Amino acid sequence: MSDAAAGPLRILIVDDHTVVRAGLRALLEGEPGFEVVGETGDGTDAVRLVGRLRPDVVLMDLRLTDPGTSPAGADGVDGIEATRRILASTTDVRVVMLTSHGRTADVLRAVEAGARGYVLKAGPPEELFRAVRATAAGGMALAPEAAASVVGRAVEPGPVLSEREVEVVRLLAQGHSNRAIASALFLAEATVKTHLVRIYRKLGTENRAATVSEAVRLGLIELG
Repeated sequence: MSDAAAGPLRILIVDDHTVVRAGLRALLEGEPGFEVVGETGDGTDAVRLVGRLRPDVVLMDLRLTDPGTSPAGADGVDGIEATRRILASTTDVRVVMLTSHGRTADVLRAVEAGARGYVLKAGPPEELFRAVRATAAGGMALAPEAAASVVGRAVEPGPVLSEREVEVVRLLAQGHSNRAIASALFLAEATVKTHLVRIYRKLGTENRAATVSEAVRLGLIELG
C-alpha cells in the first residue's frame, strides 16, 4: 500500500462507460497524491489488471452494465463478482464501489463482497477523494446515503436473501415463469421452486406478486 514516502496512491478505474472513466480520470489526476494507473470496462479484465498493475485502490462500478447485451457487462461479471475475485487473489488492494444508487441491498452486497468504500457517482468529488484515501489507509468510507442504509439494516434487521435468491426475485418482478427463470439462471426448474419456497418463508409471503412487493419495500430489488 502506498504512503507519502512511497509516492502517490495508485488507482485502477473500472466502469463500462467510456465517458464516466474519462471524467473520473480527469478528477483523480487533478487531485494531488493520486495516480491513475489503468482503466477498463470489463470485470474479468479488471481482475487481470489488478495482478499486473498492483493498484492501491480499485474504483469499481457496481453494475458494469453493458446496455443491450448482458445484465452484468460484456463478460458477464458485474462489479460485485469482480470485487470478490480481486480480493480472493490479493489482500494488498482496496475496492471502492461506485454506483448511481444507495439502495440497501446493493450496499450490503458490496460490503459483503469486501468493498471498503461505497460512493455515489452523483456525489461531490471530495467524497470520492476521501473514500480513496480512507480505504487506502485501511479504513471504511461509505457515502451518507449508503451509511444510512447499513445503519438502518443494523437497527431493524430484515430478512436476508442470498444473491441467488435476489436474482430469482428480480426475474419474478419481470414476470418470468419458473421455467424462464431456470433457463436464465442455468438452473433446474425444481431448483427454482426450492428457491421460491425459501424466499416465501423468509419474506413471509404466499405468492409471486406479494413477494415482489415485499422485496421492493425492503429495498432488496427495485422496479424499473
